[in-house]
Amino acid sequence: MAFKPEKPSIHGETPDSLGARLAEAGHPRYRAGQVFAWLYPKRAESAEVMTNLPANLRSWLTDNYDFSGTEVLGKKTASDVTQKLLQRLRDGSLIETVIIRAPMEGVGQDKSRRTICISTQVGCAYGCKFCASGLEGWKRDLSVGEIVSQLVQVCRIEDQADPARAAEGLASFDNIVVMGMGEPLANYDNLLAALKTVNAAWGFGFGARRVTISTSGVVPKILKLAEEDLGFRLAISLHGATNEVREQIMPVNRKYPLEQLIPAAKIFARTHGRMLTLEFILIEDINDSLDQARKLAAIARELHAHVNLIPYNTVQGLPWVRPSITRQDRFVKELRALGVTATLRREKGHDIDAACGQLRLQKEKALGADPSPPAAA
Repeated sequence: MAFKPEKPSIHGETPDSLGARLAEAGHPRYRAGQVFAWLYPKRAESAEVMTNLPANLRSWLTDNYDFSGTEVLGKKTASDVTQKLLQRLRDGSLIETVIIRAPMEGVGQDKSRRTICISTQVGCAYGCKFCASGLEGWKRDLSVGEIVSQLVQVCRIEDQADPARAAEGLASFDNIVVMGMGEPLANYDNLLAALKTVNAAWGFGFGARRVTISTSGVVPKILKLAEEDLGFRLAISLHGATNEVREQIMPVNRKYPLEQLIPAAKIFARTHGRMLTLEFILIEDINDSLDQARKLAAIARELHAHVNLIPYNTVQGLPWVRPSITRQDRFVKELRALGVTATLRREKGHDIDAACGQLRLQKEKALGADPSPPAAA
């Protein structure tokens, strides 16, 4: 399923593709470079601000392109200053983008290290039992422009707090994690095209090493990603150290069990020479036993992977429970005792329902069955 907006997003273009369209319309191909000098370093919100372009070209760009493929519908800020953006797409669909701030000693929050968590789909078809993103099923993939536009919107917001950085044309974030709504590798082509824009000198010029793609374990696409030239990092949402436990909460494991997933992860790590991350949401009496910790440690040692432990973030309507702090600490201590590097992440944004998909679900319920904006909006 694909949504075709009235006008395509300008952020879905490359200098080559835009140059070709310009030439077809009778404009000089070289003007594409001038357009891109405005798009990312200056976060241009319209063609009208591109003052070094002739008026007829600015009019053509306005008539043919959407400069804001997403619209920030609302923001929620947690006590730990994690910020969740609810973004509306042109068909009325809702997605979420999260700004996670890690305060740095001696600087204010506006100078903190910022990790941006982006979405790749409206909903999700993979049906992980603990996740809010897939509760209403999968609706469609995001386009290249819609993926990139999330980052553009973040830059526009962050530029207001850090004008000096904005004036230098720098990206207003330090890391990107593709861990928002949807299974990223199920929208592989659009995701890779978007990340190439992020990486390109004519785009954000953002290093591939600072981009982490998360997957629930789509083995063929992990192997395909291993063949890509750009060395993005990979995080595997494991959440169970045995097939029995994993299948209880992650249907994808029935198609791609650990016997297939672990070798694929090995190939990726060996090809790119990067340490993998194993994401592991701790759910009481499901995967938080010491036996699971020991089996997880064996997998992590085999893959030379870092383990990121996340206590379950409560989702309304789901039965799962977050383990006590005592059980969380016991689990991470067991991993470390077995020689595994592990981080117990007291999750960010718990007081604003920052788990993927929660804010979107709340808004859609408030709007009713049709999330589209009213005609007068």
